[in-house]
Amino acid sequence: MTLLSGDESEALTQCYLARAWAKRGADLRVPAPGQVQKVAMLGSLDHTTRLLIVHASKTRRSSDFVVHLEQFDRLYGPKPGQPARPVVPVGDNGPRRTSKLSRAARAVRAHWRIVERLPGYAPDQTENETFWRDRKAHHLAHQSFAGALDHAIHNAVQALNSERMPVPLDGLQISA
Repeated sequence: MTLLSGDESEALTQCYLARAWAKRGADLRVPAPGQVQKVAMLGSLDHTTRLLIVHASKTRRSSDFVVHLEQFDRLYGPKPGQPARPVVPVGDNGPRRTSKLSRAARAVRAHWRIVERLPGYAPDQTENETFWRDRKAHHLAHQSFAGALDHAIHNAVQALNSERMPVPLDGLQISA
């Protein structure tokens, strides 16, 4: 069985300041060219492999949730000649997950996906909040993104995935 915890966040093309300082009495100024645009992100953390699966979109619609489900299909869906492993995604009851389109997409996958629900807003019950915070503070901070925010998000997620070890105790050796 594969346990996935899902959550969503957003990123801005405007500069995100994780930490900033200025001399006493001086104004802190950060250039922010262009208009601010948001990119919504749907993410799911695989607790076995520690892989963060993210779908970024300029919209916050049910169709984005369906695209995120299609990512699950490619990674965890039944494959010919192999037994189907159950996948348990845990997520909130947000409007993207409860719309007619989302319910229909989940019904198609009901034979291998077992859905568990969290309350509408439960940041303390999902580990994804720490990944969103880390992504914003270390990978996207102190930069402005004119049109390359999608690319920067995917690079940040790849960097986070490559930093984490798949098995926490893998590679440890006993000293004699």
